[in-house]
Amino acid sequence: MQTGILRVLRATAASWWRHKELRRTGQTGQAQRLERETVLRDLGYLRQAASLPNAHVICGEGGTFIHLGWTTVSTFAPIERFPLATLAVARGTPFIDIRPVTDVIAVANLPRMARDGSVDPEPSGSGRSVSLTAYINMVDALGARILNDPRPRQSS
Repeated sequence: MQTGILRVLRATAASWWRHKELRRTGQTGQAQRLERETVLRDLGYLRQAASLPNAHVICGEGGTFIHLGWTTVSTFAPIERFPLATLAVARGTPFIDIRPVTDVIAVANLPRMARDGSVDPEPSGSGRSVSLTAYINMVDALGARILNDPRPRQSS
């Protein structure tokens, strides 16, 4: 693991208000233990983001979400203020920025993304799910910005 990633994760964990408060009240050992647990948990999230087929980061007006199969890590902040999501994208996790999309109804009506990489055989219905690439095709058509696009490149 790169030292830069560890440095960011440690700084983020140390900046949490709870850890700061523990240090302020003299409970440095407990603060350090909690920070270490936080860094290890976040490293696990980064490993999952790099290895799971449908892992992706999505950012909209409601915040930023890291989707890791059945696990989701989120914050109400934009990706610019969510270091874990920024690190995941920097390491190659697909990023879907739906903030430029103006038709929020169309986004709300999109099918859900399959959590485990499988796709429903039924192509329609309210509970249907699609693959990551199919979902990216749909939001791309609505004007979303895509980074680390996992779709195969089209050669002309």
